[in-house]
Amino acid sequence: MLHRFFERAPARRIALFLIFALSLSSFAMPSFCAFAQDEQDKKKEEAKKSQEEKLKSAYKRWIDEDVSSIITDEERKIFNSLKTDEEREQFIEGFWYRRDPDPDTDVNEYREEHYQRIAYANEHFTSGIPGWKTDRGRIYIKFGKADQIESHPSGGSYERPAWEGGGATSTYPFEIWWYRYIEGVGSDVEIEFVDPTGSGEYHIARSPDEKDALLYTPNAGLTLAEQLGLSTKADRIAYGGFGGGGQGNQLFSQRAKDNPFEKLDRLAKLSRPPRVKFGDLANIAESSLPKPSFDVLGAVLNINLLRVTENAVLTSFTVQMDNQDLVYDNVGGLPQATVNIYAKITNVAGRRAGLFEDVVTSMFTPEALEAGMKQKSAYQKNVVLPPGNYKIDLVVRDVKSGKTDVLRQGFTVPKYEEGKLSTSTLILASKIEPLNGRLPSDQFVLGSLKVIPNASGEFKQDQTLGIYMQVYNVGIDQATLRPSADIEYLISQKGKEVMRIKEDGKSGFSSINSQQMTLARLVPLKDFKPGFYDVQVTIKDNVLNQTITTDKDVFQVK
Repeated sequence: MLHRFFERAPARRIALFLIFALSLSSFAMPSFCAFAQDEQDKKKEEAKKSQEEKLKSAYKRWIDEDVSSIITDEERKIFNSLKTDEEREQFIEGFWYRRDPDPDTDVNEYREEHYQRIAYANEHFTSGIPGWKTDRGRIYIKFGKADQIESHPSGGSYERPAWEGGGATSTYPFEIWWYRYIEGVGSDVEIEFVDPTGSGEYHIARSPDEKDALLYTPNAGLTLAEQLGLSTKADRIAYGGFGGGGQGNQLFSQRAKDNPFEKLDRLAKLSRPPRVKFGDLANIAESSLPKPSFDVLGAVLNINLLRVTENAVLTSFTVQMDNQDLVYDNVGGLPQATVNIYAKITNVAGRRAGLFEDVVTSMFTPEALEAGMKQKSAYQKNVVLPPGNYKIDLVVRDVKSGKTDVLRQGFTVPKYEEGKLSTSTLILASKIEPLNGRLPSDQFVLGSLKVIPNASGEFKQDQTLGIYMQVYNVGIDQATLRPSADIEYLISQKGKEVMRIKEDGKSGFSSINSQQMTLARLVPLKDFKPGFYDVQVTIKDNVLNQTITTDKDVFQVK
């Protein structure tokens, strides 16, 4: 049909048709291109929204799942107020940095440990819900593995301990986790988990009776008080099982931590996220400002240096506090004071060479508290350092009162050359005693002796002055195969000799081990008048024909 139209149509008509067709073509092309562009833009927008949703989902998962157990309310509030992803990324980076125990390393040990705990919780505590959401999972993620776990995975026959009322019953599956100490919660922390449904989902029990499968069975699983008619099972049910419920059952409750108010307080503390350990103390330690006005503890720092090898020196930091400056609170029926200690060691280049933080407790019986308040408490931390110049910034804070002290001190770790007669620092000790086979603790143990330095150098007349020192690279007499040395202790006051003691290193607690001698002796101070004294030790090596004299160390008799 169309070719016939061209055959019959005049040339003018054909030209008009072509112009019309071209005009339609030129109109349709832009419209088609615009439509295609709109579709492309729409796809890009959808892809962008999808990516944003994924990011939002990732951030939501991070705060609701990854760190839900450890993020503080304040941190959560700040994170939720952030507007951009860049701000959120910066927050997350800072979140982990504040918890990094050693920011100088490439690995954040806290974050690594945290995600390992989540993996462990998901593997071991998952029931109908993921392990990280269960009560056991949350406690494990926040506080780590318990020091002791008592597990009854099948429940069954159970003989109650005295503090639960005594008597036999049958229980649901349950576990008791015991922590020696949890920062922010306390000491001797016991957490009971019960699975009343048998589904594997354990929840924290507010009462020991929650595990009692016979609680609602009349005349079954009675406590001793209920058997004696001093109480009824209805009392336990009415009281929610706290402390055994009822006056009769409570007669058998012996532990202070079983008090219902103590339990509620402990549960509240367990529900809180763990504190960023001593973050505020770290800020104080790193500040270059002068010591603040709240330095009221009067803590004293003493540094001693003992050779390990030629290029490794045991650097011993001793912090001493007067007990009268601490606040003692009743913990389990015993007066107890708690002190937080944070310390950072840096070298001359400003790089961190060491860091330690600890919780220190001082405890007495109520009868001994008055006498104990007149005494001093000491804490010691040993760090092995290479030779060089260092500075330590140490912060001490009484947890109960908030009283704080800041101690800053520079020190030099010497290089002990092989073959050269040398000594450790001279330690003036408030106590030197042999272990006599006892297992050594982490603090104050040097070889077979327990040596507690007197950091303040203050002694009373009824005390003894302990003098401890190690001597290195002593010569060996080939005839006796032992060192031969003369040791002399000189105590003077204002340049005048008060006491001179000579020995051969074999008396008192002194000992010889290979090419190292340990000098340790006690000097009674009953004949010393109040005042300041100098003590100095001279060692003459008869084999090497070398003599070394220590610097004078000052102590005070009150």
